[in-house]
Amino acid sequence: MIVDSHCHLDRLNLDKYEGDLDRAIQEARKNDVGYLLTICVNLPEFDKILAIANSYPYISCSVGVHPSDHENEEVNLDQLIELAKHPKVVALGETGLDYFYNEKEHHTIQQINFRKHIQAGHAVNKPIIIHTRDAEDDTLMIMKEEKINEIGGVMHCFTGTWELAKAALDLGFYISMSGIVTFKKAEQVKEVASKIPLDRLLIETDSPYLAPVPYRGKPNEPAYVKNVAEYMADLRGITYEALAKQTTENFERLFKIDT
Repeated sequence: MIVDSHCHLDRLNLDKYEGDLDRAIQEARKNDVGYLLTICVNLPEFDKILAIANSYPYISCSVGVHPSDHENEEVNLDQLIELAKHPKVVALGETGLDYFYNEKEHHTIQQINFRKHIQAGHAVNKPIIIHTRDAEDDTLMIMKEEKINEIGGVMHCFTGTWELAKAALDLGFYISMSGIVTFKKAEQVKEVASKIPLDRLLIETDSPYLAPVPYRGKPNEPAYVKNVAEYMADLRGITYEALAKQTTENFERLFKIDT
């Protein structure tokens, strides 16, 4: 069994399933995916995400605001804490910093909201799912200042440097690899993926984005996390079964889930 530790079930392209989300989920189950974590990126969509998680015993969800969503608006900390108390919510996020597209005037609000997610995580004792892009120094600064090591979390869809990965690992974090690791020119991602301690590794699709080879350029879906797992096993020189077992155990440990 494998786990898709980060997908957006509310945003999947369901054309091939005639609009039926359940068929996409069952296709994932046929491909050895025993558990899924569906991710929230803005609070107005949270009820829909929670409804999906409530419909399946093998799906949990997060609650949070992506750094590129509502970039001019501060997150309500009390609201975030209250929503995070739901038993189906296993993490805060995805949150973090993304300076790739955003103007500098948006960086401050991103940093404020990132801190609030970590503070909410402390309040409910749940880990943090971090998205970071072109913001390594500020991401690490805030992680350290907010004592994120006390609650832990994961750097999702990791594309950063080994230095960032090592710093996150030193704070007790896990590193999650997506379909990007299968891309021919993703040499830095492959290097990091080969170095992550096996007991800190997660796998994900980030679907509907970033479909792995051989589906690159097509809509991604949770069933394709098996392709990520198979590639990672080959890259690390271990069996698919060993990688599946370890990454599932890692997921259970981080998110306190019995899959």
